[in-house]
Amino acid sequence: MPVQYLYLIVAVAAETVGTTALQASKEFTRLVPSLIVVASYSVSFYFLGMTLRYMPVGIVYAIWSGLGIVLIAAIGYVVFGQKLDLAATLGMTLIILGIVIIQLFSKSTSH
Repeated sequence: MPVQYLYLIVAVAAETVGTTALQASKEFTRLVPSLIVVASYSVSFYFLGMTLRYMPVGIVYAIWSGLGIVLIAAIGYVVFGQKLDLAATLGMTLIILGIVIIQLFSKSTSH
């Protein structure tokens, strides 16, 4: 696997942890989850920046944010009991399809 994808996976994972901790922080009223938010977003942005050495910002951001949206929605459903309606599920399916299309057919995925 090319290094840019490893960087991007770490960035997405850290962002997902940070956003999950954001929910758990109860609007930054709980110290440990709040510290996890700051640390996770710092790691995420660092690796997002490292990814930009190899791929254009628009593509990186589309993948990072799209995967983050879908992962957070899944975590929200499983961990926090947040339900998704048909429209939300369809929209997230389109996000995943967009990422797949970028990966399979775009020539913009690397510099």
